[in-house]
Amino acid sequence: MANSFGAIELGKRSLMAHAQQINTAGHNISNADTEGYTRQRVQVKAFDPIYRPDLTRAETPGQIGQGTAIEQVTRLRDELLDQRIVAQENQESYWATREKYYVMLEQIYNEPNDVSVRTNMDRFWSAWQELSVFPDNKAARQAVVTRGESLTTSIHQRFASLSGVGTMLNGDIEATVRQVNDFANQIARINNEIVRSEAMGDNPNDLYDRRDLLVEKLGALANITTDRRDADEFMVHIDGHVLVQGSVARGLDIRATTDNNGYSEVIWKDTGNLAEISGGTLGALIELRDVDVRGEIQSLNTMTMNFADLVNDVHKAGIGANGVTGLAFFTQYPFVTDVNGNYDRNGDGQLDTSYIFRFTGANALHGQDKVGLEGEMTFSGKSGTVTVPYYATDTVDAVVNRINDSDGEVKAYLDRDNRLVLKATTASDRENPDFVIRHMEDSGMFLTGYAGILNDSGAAGAYDFAQADAVNALVADAGFSVAPVLNPAGYVAVNQAIRTDVLSVAAAMPTARGDVMAGDGRAAVEIAAIRNSQVMIGTDRTFDEYFANSVTNVGLKGEQAETNLLSQNKIMNDLRDLRDSISGVNIDEELADIIKFQHGYNAAAKFITVIDGMLDTIINRLGV
Repeated sequence: MANSFGAIELGKRSLMAHAQQINTAGHNISNADTEGYTRQRVQVKAFDPIYRPDLTRAETPGQIGQGTAIEQVTRLRDELLDQRIVAQENQESYWATREKYYVMLEQIYNEPNDVSVRTNMDRFWSAWQELSVFPDNKAARQAVVTRGESLTTSIHQRFASLSGVGTMLNGDIEATVRQVNDFANQIARINNEIVRSEAMGDNPNDLYDRRDLLVEKLGALANITTDRRDADEFMVHIDGHVLVQGSVARGLDIRATTDNNGYSEVIWKDTGNLAEISGGTLGALIELRDVDVRGEIQSLNTMTMNFADLVNDVHKAGIGANGVTGLAFFTQYPFVTDVNGNYDRNGDGQLDTSYIFRFTGANALHGQDKVGLEGEMTFSGKSGTVTVPYYATDTVDAVVNRINDSDGEVKAYLDRDNRLVLKATTASDRENPDFVIRHMEDSGMFLTGYAGILNDSGAAGAYDFAQADAVNALVADAGFSVAPVLNPAGYVAVNQAIRTDVLSVAAAMPTARGDVMAGDGRAAVEIAAIRNSQVMIGTDRTFDEYFANSVTNVGLKGEQAETNLLSQNKIMNDLRDLRDSISGVNIDEELADIIKFQHGYNAAAKFITVIDGMLDTIINRLGV
């Protein structure tokens, strides 16, 4: 049965419960501005009554209550909402990173008119056009040289600016990897502390908040997911790969590379395998560096290489006022000194690869002629090889266009002598070298007897770069040139011999006797005409198309990043506002609760005072 002193215990429990509620509300108020804090509530329940429904209880009707008891202190948190926020966080930071860097790229392409690459190239063409009108004028030759130097300087500046952005991205990637590892280690340590607290029966709410905040910050850096293998093991995955498992953090690392302009790559620290990061700040940085900026540099290199090659092709055939012929206008540096392009690619001391940039057929073709042949050509592509069919009713121009419209990394055109030219582009896969034709094969006769490039048809007569002296597969009279040194946009320059003597500028074509005819400007006319010729700079047909598309491409991608960032900001703001309405601290609400709990505390204290007076009467006064 209940004793006389049981009421004191009941009042004490009430005091403790209200005191804990007041303390918790005060804890909420003090952390109202703490990042990641979740408001807490004390869960109370009625204490177990004295009498329970069994056969040993006294014959007293009803149960005698024993007051209240603190069950637990819980966080007001919506876990499903948290998962949505973590899932969306990486998209917001992904587009924010892309938007920031595309502002830089737009600034590179939005050069002042008088120093831009396009303006200087227009002036370069105009100089050649003027020289064609006044081929005997030394000042016109000097204008060609000076404007050529201005053009190469502007190309160098754009290349340096793009490379600078790439270097900045590489530094940001390394710094972000360190951040990912730091967050992962902190989460692992907190996991260990949480498990120890939970083992004691506690609810470590502040540790939960700290872990959730770290997970959210980590979610902004990469595309992560979280789950629990069991009650004690909290896990974090990046794109399906374990990053944190309980108290163990796996971690990422940086490894230097010799390819990809020397940029580092992100790997898993324990296995050394390449880490695939698809979202968040880190995913955006890797994509920007290895796809966007690399693509812009490759596009500039392609334009520069084709531009210099085409001008040199005509200039070598022309003759200067001083009688010099066979001179390249722009300096080009071959990747290897071997005349056949042989190179030791694996570094074992044996020549095992052929680095050839261009093939030129031995036979003159006419664009409107029907080929009268059927077959299938195979070229190196972005991934493996691509096939290009041709039919008897096709014209030469149709076959050339089909090669250019394919997904192959080889482009074609007819040169000034109407010979078929095949040129390598930059490589999509960074494991493959730029400006190197890796494979060429024809099941029929178009590339063999018709164009005069390959000796034989079929696989037996195919050209493949993965061997030394691969040029032995070519027709004896076919021409070829060795691949250039990496990044021609960084070093292209007007030939020193031309800068020293501007009379070496070839404005004319040599006569049958090898001399210069007065007033002859045919070479200058032909070079000036390159501006609007279909010369295939990657997927662009002309130089004007290249400049228009390069600016448009950067502008559209910048606009895309800005639009998607605004959209993600709106989504995240709505989600965060919803979370704050559930988990955020409202000071007015907490103050109202404190007043309520204070009244309860005062009432409990008054209850104990009354009971104390009753006991005093019983003990000291009863029976006096």
